[in-house]
Amino acid sequence: MTNVVVVGTQWGDEGKGKIVDWLSSRADRVVRFQGGHNAGHTLVIDGKSYALSLLPSGIVRDNTISYIGNGVVVDPWALMKEIDRVTQAGLVVNPEKLRLASNATLILPVHVTLDQRRNKHIGTTGRGIGPAYEDKIARRSIRVGDLRQPEQLKERLTMLLEHHNALAVGMGYEPFSYDDLLAEIMAVGPKLEPYIDRVWQRLDADRKAGRRILFEGAQGIMLDVDHGTFPFVTSSNTVAPQAGTGSGMGDMSRTYALGITKAYTTRVGNGPFPTELFDDVGKGLGERGREFGTVTGRQRRCGWFDAVMVRQALKIGGINGIALTKLDVLDGMDVIKVCVGYELDGKRIDYFPSATAEQERVQPIYEELPGWKDSTFGARTWAELPAEAVKYVRHIEELIECPVALLSTSPEREDTILVTDPFGD
Repeated sequence: MTNVVVVGTQWGDEGKGKIVDWLSSRADRVVRFQGGHNAGHTLVIDGKSYALSLLPSGIVRDNTISYIGNGVVVDPWALMKEIDRVTQAGLVVNPEKLRLASNATLILPVHVTLDQRRNKHIGTTGRGIGPAYEDKIARRSIRVGDLRQPEQLKERLTMLLEHHNALAVGMGYEPFSYDDLLAEIMAVGPKLEPYIDRVWQRLDADRKAGRRILFEGAQGIMLDVDHGTFPFVTSSNTVAPQAGTGSGMGDMSRTYALGITKAYTTRVGNGPFPTELFDDVGKGLGERGREFGTVTGRQRRCGWFDAVMVRQALKIGGINGIALTKLDVLDGMDVIKVCVGYELDGKRIDYFPSATAEQERVQPIYEELPGWKDSTFGARTWAELPAEAVKYVRHIEELIECPVALLSTSPEREDTILVTDPFGD
């Protein structure tokens, strides 16, 4: 394969950063294709951590070009702050290494304010992601390329505020200031200007040249706006096929879709979670796995591996193989449980329902597997794994009907067992 798409298969936070970094060391291009700066990847390289939000993981590579695609909603102020932050940490970020799609939608301060006023029950990060996507779908958004067209930008800003100010006044809030918002946009525009490009065109040239392209997804398939635990979802499509739409890459025929899957289950924010644990076992998983959000710092809810949900996500997401992460967090457990079905209103089902009310009522049906006492931390070959750990991995493969392509045993990039090379021809 020439290209690889990496997406999460649960509710995000599966350890995509480490796997993406592992793959990006062999990629010529790395592309973000959906989401915004509500996503976060933590990369650990030579013992040094880099927390990225909008910047693609390829930015840590000297010879890799990173693209932010049209499917991403971009907060220009957040992007510039992130560039400054990683530059101070020693990375080089310049227009030769980073290109920004001219047809990507901008997140404005008005979107952040609206997000923080609404949707608190859903558990969003309040960073303006949802309202920006709303304006995109309603065809009133301001896009990156509009920064080069001042008169058109002013027209679109007028139209955008006509809508949002009517709502603001109706809800008892002060209207947004056109002049203040325009001044902020015009000030940040020149800072973004050197990075703006036709990403779709560059990707087409990369494809024709046979370059290896890595598409980096954010969140996870069960947060997909169509296929996830609606309405407790993100505002974009998080499945692998979205990589083509969200980047402008028309030909995705030679692409391997890698689903990042945690050896147990976690979730940040509200929403259904059938296998969630409220006891010391769940607390222990959170402590050993250091389960806190990269961007928000919020504590993640923890539970047993849900094979029903993951199997469904893999089928919907078009996944060819998974990277199983954080196996080492299960070290030392006497018994490990895996959800192999649900009970809904007295009947056994083998799928995760789409209706929220049913998602909240399903009860997990567990299968118990023996744990292992020996450490898997840092293992780089199958021979270094305890026999029971190998059995656990093989059983997971059977339950989710998908092979393990990579096995991660620590946050370090080198602590990875390669089974199938996603970039392999």
